[in-house]
Amino acid sequence: MDDPETDRENRRWVRDLAAAGPVREAACRELYPLLLRIAKSEARRRAPVLELDGPELEDIAHQAAADALMAIGERLDRFRGEARFTTWASKFVIFNVATKMNRHFWRRHEVPYDQEDWSRITSRFDVGPDDEAQAREFAAAVSTAVEENLSERQRIVFVATVLNGMPMDVLADELGSTHNALYKVLFDARKKLRAALVASGYLPAAPQMTARNSTPLSDGSSA
Repeated sequence: MDDPETDRENRRWVRDLAAAGPVREAACRELYPLLLRIAKSEARRRAPVLELDGPELEDIAHQAAADALMAIGERLDRFRGEARFTTWASKFVIFNVATKMNRHFWRRHEVPYDQEDWSRITSRFDVGPDDEAQAREFAAAVSTAVEENLSERQRIVFVATVLNGMPMDVLADELGSTHNALYKVLFDARKKLRAALVASGYLPAAPQMTARNSTPLSDGSSA
């Protein structure tokens, strides 16, 4: 930071939150109300779309602020001082509000994550069938590819996140897994499905790298 006062303030936050005992507790008591104000503001902004209000909204804000405070303390080494510490910290609470409100929306509406409506798949694969018959044919092909090529775990994750649009962190809670673990499952599932749909002629093959358009190596030779 170019501002010496802001730089000093940033160093104070990092130093005090990294300390132990009363110093850290005092810093947390100072930071928490700021995080809570941001959480309440963000929750109110999102409330109309997600149909949340009253005590439920207040509870989300408090949970988001508390979780953000913990995450900030665990990631102090990632703060580079390129912005105000409080600006950097606010991103954690905004993320937590979004995550918690998405979870509440899905749980309140009781959307089954394994519900299979394959008619919606054409929009997920960026294809544009010319007519309804083609759309039905493509949906059936994807359904068949899922049944024939994916493991049960891959099918569940694919259906929930790609077909039904469930947020990955919400599904991770439902399955007792982690965000990163499910991303790996989904990556492998999509790779298998694309290969199957390419082989059956429903998706175009990815362009092959040739000697003419290959990426040069650092020594000037080509791949």
